[in-house]
Amino acid sequence: MDDLTGFQRDLLYVIAGADQPSGQDIKDEVETYYSTEINHGRLYPNLDTLVNKELVEKGELDRRTNYYALAEEGDEAIQERREWESQYVDL
Repeated sequence: MDDLTGFQRDLLYVIAGADQPSGQDIKDEVETYYSTEINHGRLYPNLDTLVNKELVEKGELDRRTNYYALAEEGDEAIQERREWESQYVDL
């Protein structure tokens, strides 16, 4: 996960916390967190990066809507990140 941007990590966490969210669902969640509009030109290339890195799986809900789901490697990356963070932050 060390080669992801902060934005990509945030997308990964949103996907992990949802049940096969659409791109629009992810966009809405991230916009709420960032308190700003996220344009498609930023969102979808970053989602594609997560898919290409095999952290996220992409599927079709219908002809117009894709869903995203955390892949096993994505889950492992989050677990490794949390273990690394716990060395420095004790909550």
